[in-house]
Amino acid sequence: MYELSKDHEDFRAVVREFATEAVEPHVAQWDRDHHFPADLVPRMGELGLFGLVVPEAYGGSLEHSEGGAFTSLCLAIEELGRVDQSIGITLSAGVGLGINPILTYGTDAQKERFLPDLVAGRALAGFGLTEPDAGSDAGATRTKAVLDEDAGEWVVDGAKSFITNSGTDITSVVTVTARTGTTAEGRPEISAVMVPSGTAGFTVEPPYDKLGWNISDTHGLSFDGCRVPADHLLGERGQGFRQFLKTLDDGRIAISALALGLVVRMREEATAYATQRTAFGRPIGSNQGVAFPVADLSVMEEAARLLTYRAAWLKDEHEAGRRSAQEVAQAASKAKLYTSEAAVTATRIATQVFGGNGFMEEYPVARFYRDAKILEIGEGTSEVQRMVLAKAMGLPL
Repeated sequence: MYELSKDHEDFRAVVREFATEAVEPHVAQWDRDHHFPADLVPRMGELGLFGLVVPEAYGGSLEHSEGGAFTSLCLAIEELGRVDQSIGITLSAGVGLGINPILTYGTDAQKERFLPDLVAGRALAGFGLTEPDAGSDAGATRTKAVLDEDAGEWVVDGAKSFITNSGTDITSVVTVTARTGTTAEGRPEISAVMVPSGTAGFTVEPPYDKLGWNISDTHGLSFDGCRVPADHLLGERGQGFRQFLKTLDDGRIAISALALGLVVRMREEATAYATQRTAFGRPIGSNQGVAFPVADLSVMEEAARLLTYRAAWLKDEHEAGRRSAQEVAQAASKAKLYTSEAAVTATRIATQVFGGNGFMEEYPVARFYRDAKILEIGEGTSEVQRMVLAKAMGLPL
């Protein structure tokens, strides 16, 4: 079983200090303005947050992690998410969807071109999977990439939806899944192609008007005769579907850490408010109707922490060759399912404890309430997680 080391706890303290001093004072205004603070990303890079799972050769610190690199990443996401979910997802997606596919499947040339800037926080990368008619059913991908052998280029046509970190001033590349042919079984051949920002025919659509995550950068993308060199294929041709499944397993653990940060903050906020707010001459927390649901938050926090960090530990153990990919995948789905649903419940409880004040944007519970729902949707919906787990149990789905 996992156990957080002193180094992990010391690292947590460093990230919490950064989040408290560099993020917390500004997030309410950034949220109101729907402002993505691009200048914060290099500061996160200087702190080493984007390089925790990346080798030193590309500017990372993997060799110094003592086997707990992914756990460290989850600690950073949790602490940022405790202050603001948008900043937490910027790191989570920046590493899990931006850096990791290139690190895992990229050629030496691709890694050398993109990773140093991504690790340093001088750039961000996105991962284009979801489409207007292809979300959980990724096999229904309609975006196509046709190889023009004479020109030595892929010609990409199609559209992607809800892509994080895809339209910032420092976004350098977006990896997109696309049909590149048909398999022998008659199924779509899905591959991953890297499209650098500014490529002709690649359009970043206006930012979405979202319910939450207002600080996070999220856009639709369109490709119209977009040409990239043939060597921009990421990984093997026809392996894009398998690649994205592995990418999502890691991402689900990271989303669990993000949701855990939210649950922690709701427990803190609700406990403080129930202690300080008085009604009928005594703190509202002296009433069981308030005290009991706040106590439930403590239970949810502990359960979410155990599931999240067990999954992160298994991921680190898998990288060391001591655990199977199947164990990681199941633990990731369990953690993501529970923590995301717990986060939504936690914000509802905290908002109820705050009463009318919980409905006011001057209190952070309102922002977290809006931010929570996407956790049950992104990186695989709750229904998808239950499907994954049911199949692993042998149920005939």
